[in-house]
Amino acid sequence: MRPNIVTEAGLPTRFNQWWASIPFITSGVVIICGVIYLVCLLVGYDSFVEICFLPSLIVSRFQVYRIFTSVLFHGSLLHVVFNMLALVPLGTELERIMGSVRILYLMMLLATSNAIFHLIIASLISYNPLHPYPFFMNECAIGFSGIIFSMIVIETSLSGAQSRSVFGLFNVPAKWYAWILLILFQLLASNVSLLGHLCGILSGFAYTLGLFKYLLPGPSFYSAIESSSLLSACVRHSGFILCTGGTTYGHLPTYSNVNTASSTPLIRRNLWRNLSSWMLHRDTSTNSPTGPAQDPRFPGRGRTLGAARNQQTTTDSDLSLQTRHSTGNTGVDGSAATNQGSDNFEEELNKLVAMGFEKIQAEVALTAADGDPTVAIEILMSQQG
Repeated sequence: MRPNIVTEAGLPTRFNQWWASIPFITSGVVIICGVIYLVCLLVGYDSFVEICFLPSLIVSRFQVYRIFTSVLFHGSLLHVVFNMLALVPLGTELERIMGSVRILYLMMLLATSNAIFHLIIASLISYNPLHPYPFFMNECAIGFSGIIFSMIVIETSLSGAQSRSVFGLFNVPAKWYAWILLILFQLLASNVSLLGHLCGILSGFAYTLGLFKYLLPGPSFYSAIESSSLLSACVRHSGFILCTGGTTYGHLPTYSNVNTASSTPLIRRNLWRNLSSWMLHRDTSTNSPTGPAQDPRFPGRGRTLGAARNQQTTTDSDLSLQTRHSTGNTGVDGSAATNQGSDNFEEELNKLVAMGFEKIQAEVALTAADGDPTVAIEILMSQQG
């Protein structure tokens, strides 16, 4: 009898698999920041004062282009590598939920709001009548970390975790996670922009509290962009995720299941998963009746064009629909849900309907997700199109 075939993937194969799993916009930002740093390194460009975020010149000469050029340039190899490794898990999760066009708009919105907060705070500190401190008006800041801090706040709010692990050393309450990181980076790293990171945190909280909802366009805006002939090549890319089926007003719901709190942050788990995918490992081919294990929060990989998982997701949802109808006809409930659980289910269902999803589809998705609205939204997004 022939023994099981043991396969060993090389490092290039693992890297290609890891890279292919990163959505379109997130991978695009990584490429752009990496290429810009390499070009600056090769040509010897280090005049960051010409492109950095410098409040004094933005105010006096109205050089608003610095708002966007400053986030794409990095001062050292460690700077760009650390920022991009932090961006990949954060951007991947948020882009799969929101869609590629929406996450791009969010990054631009966060960059703008960070700059506004930066200018306001720097002006108040520098020109206060009691003790003027002009340092912040003349501080030259570069790097993507301000937006990353905003995304940390948004992802933490979305995950609903009760605690977060800081570098795997100790746990802190989730609501203090971003603030703890801010303090640690100031203490452990040199030449770090305190105001840049602080404004990133403020922008993240402003978004999660819904203060930016009037600045977020509706689904028709994103659909118009996705249907544009100019972007047809981008839309056909396998990593491009359509915005169809997302929240109608752009404010992400929070994960409210208190029984599933985890002390391990999603950022650290995903970062380890990304890094471990590069490693050589042996895999014995087996035929599992249940198929490969999936992330319970994100079944599949989100709905991308040309993805073959959509058919499987639809089949699973149809099966859930048949199971739910069968349960309703026989009056048998295997989990013996309490009245409070039923009320929570109806409340989450009404929220999904208010977002624009059809009631039957929302009910099926919420049932398949065991009442988790975040997973239900991901299932509904994968069925669109």
